[in-house]
Amino acid sequence: MTLKFKSFVVFAEMRTGSNFLESNLNAFDGITCHGEAFNPHFIGYPKSAEILGVDQETRDDDPAKLLAAIRDKTKGIGGFRYFHNHDPRVLDPLLEDDTCAKIILTRNPVESYVSWKIARSTGQWKLTDVKAHKKAQAVFDEAEFSDHLEALQEFQLTLLNRLQKLGQTAFYVAYEDLQSVEVMNGLARYLGVDHQLDALDKSLKKQNPEPISAKVSNYDEMLDALGRMDRFDLTRTPNFEPRRGPVVPSYVVAANAPLLYLPLRSGPEPQVLDWLAALDGVGRGSLQTKLNQKQLRQWKRKHPGHRSFTVLRHPVDRAHDAFCRHILTTGKGSYAQLRETLIKRYKMPLPQGEPDNGYDADAHRAAFKAFLTFLKGNLNGQTAIRVDQAWCTQAQAVQGFGEFALPDRIIREDELAAELSALAQGVGVQPPATITSRPVTQPYVLADIYDAEIEKLTSDAYQRDYMIFGFNSWG
Repeated sequence: MTLKFKSFVVFAEMRTGSNFLESNLNAFDGITCHGEAFNPHFIGYPKSAEILGVDQETRDDDPAKLLAAIRDKTKGIGGFRYFHNHDPRVLDPLLEDDTCAKIILTRNPVESYVSWKIARSTGQWKLTDVKAHKKAQAVFDEAEFSDHLEALQEFQLTLLNRLQKLGQTAFYVAYEDLQSVEVMNGLARYLGVDHQLDALDKSLKKQNPEPISAKVSNYDEMLDALGRMDRFDLTRTPNFEPRRGPVVPSYVVAANAPLLYLPLRSGPEPQVLDWLAALDGVGRGSLQTKLNQKQLRQWKRKHPGHRSFTVLRHPVDRAHDAFCRHILTTGKGSYAQLRETLIKRYKMPLPQGEPDNGYDADAHRAAFKAFLTFLKGNLNGQTAIRVDQAWCTQAQAVQGFGEFALPDRIIREDELAAELSALAQGVGVQPPATITSRPVTQPYVLADIYDAEIEKLTSDAYQRDYMIFGFNSWG
């Protein structure tokens, strides 16, 4: 026997065949599965008192002790079964340990749900003798199944994404594979165990072998409910936009008030900064910014009860601001090199220099429409040009914030005055009487060129923002 791993974990759920898988793993010389070692309600099995000398109280105080015992004290290779609702403190150490083999057991979620419903109604969770079989039908509950499905999918995605990031692979076993001695032998080889089985363990019996139509009392109702579900997630808004980091240095802290502002570029940043400064009767220069994560954590500790916020701008308005500020102009704030590329490679109808009197509203409308078309491709990863923070989706930016400091208040620009006033009062500070006016975009404001086509182009480019934040048409 040549052990490739020091331990293993079977990621599974109730009614997926994990008991049967465990019984077959334990049939191999050199493999021991210790049940649901981290089930919060018992240790290993419902009537067990300990695992390898570690009792439940010791495990609950320090789960690492049981992990170490399974890894170091098991003869051969030891492991256990882990469900999504087991001790969450164990998950990170498990996933990060590349000497722990990952086995992922899956089953059709409808079948596992129906099996769970029947087991719950009969109280029979295992079957060793068909004579003791208790028969019942499940009643399908759409809301209950939806919750069941969401929990399973969320956990499976967590496992997939974490293992991808950690550069690890898992051995996947479907419920149907449990009847294959070849697959079980392959699993043993994956674990580094040379022993092979001639036949599977037959001590556990399949409890409900009937077709699912016979196991559900309201089968037709179940079919209708499943038909309403988007099984393949076809209605999702695809997202090919690169992920963004938390961009902590861009955060702004008030001079005295316990307020933290997370700016979204091309939003009402000037007005918010003026308001933050006026809140404490100081100038903008007294606001704290360019903090690193350590400094921001220190600020949070010193300001218990602090609040953090960001401000959304309508996607059309925001795209137009980014266009005028960074693409159309050739002066301060211009992305000069990108501007040239957009003219040459993407045939964007921009003036060669700064817009002059010959650049009328029709020319501005045409150039902005071309920019929106570019944005759709850019946000979908179809261009060679980076997605700039000035026009990335607000959904992606807020998600990036969440890696360090999710805003606890998301404000819409059209509700800015009332929301900021409420925010100030919430931390015991009298808000300024007014908010400074928004700088006018040059050479044209959005209202000068806005039409249905511009709205359509924007909603095509910013589907996620419209869907996630519920934006209607501008104006």
